[in-house]
Amino acid sequence: MKLIFFDIDGTLINSRREMEESTARAIRKAGENGHLCFVNTGRTASLVMDWLPELAPFDGYLCGCGTEIFFRDQVLMHKTLTAKESLEIIRGLEENRIDAILEGEKNDFHNDLDKMHTEVFRNYILERYRHRHWGTYEEAPGNFEKFFCYADDPASVYRFMETRGHFLDLIDREEGYFEIVPKGHSKATAMDFLVNHLNQTGIYPKKITMEDVVAIGDSNNDLPMLEHAGTAIAMGNSSSAVLKMANYVTAPVMQGGIWQALDWLGCL
Repeated sequence: MKLIFFDIDGTLINSRREMEESTARAIRKAGENGHLCFVNTGRTASLVMDWLPELAPFDGYLCGCGTEIFFRDQVLMHKTLTAKESLEIIRGLEENRIDAILEGEKNDFHNDLDKMHTEVFRNYILERYRHRHWGTYEEAPGNFEKFFCYADDPASVYRFMETRGHFLDLIDREEGYFEIVPKGHSKATAMDFLVNHLNQTGIYPKKITMEDVVAIGDSNNDLPMLEHAGTAIAMGNSSSAVLKMANYVTAPVMQGGIWQALDWLGCL
């Protein structure tokens, strides 16, 4: 039995939120053959659970870079930044002229469009999420797990982290974009948590090890789970860092990449 962890964007779907029919079919067939398929994403549950379960049958969801873990109908873990930490984050974002989406389990938050510091991030919100309901920064404290941010000058994000690195970890998404998560949380820690849970509950008779774990991704925020898994698979459209460390490189996301990867694994 394999535990297979999939990133979402660039791995399961394209930028238009489209999933290839062969991807859904491969995940369904792997499940029928006794393997467990999980989403492991930087997106929080509010950006996942209202649409992705309709596209393919997954056994669970590891959301928010390891801050939210769901297995079937159970919530196994949920880490939220405290109100005090949240206020310190918002203060630092404004001081350093960093635009952000503060991502929570039930809602996401951003500054008013006319108060954003960069045209790039304002356009990012308008192009991708024009019709989405957002909470405000005033509503955010105590209600978000992590955040995605952009700065015209990436050095300002590193300045932000200088006084907040004791409770936050930084993931460089390149080209001025970053993900920032509670310290000690990542896609890799989420996999560990789930494997330990399954072993402790004894749901499966054979002890699961990291050799049984497969990770499939495409971007730099997937590196922790890819490096931690027994087998790392890169999509053909992956970043150079992901391509360099993978055990296997499959086809791009909309060219049968997931079917090819699961077939190579022997799961189909």
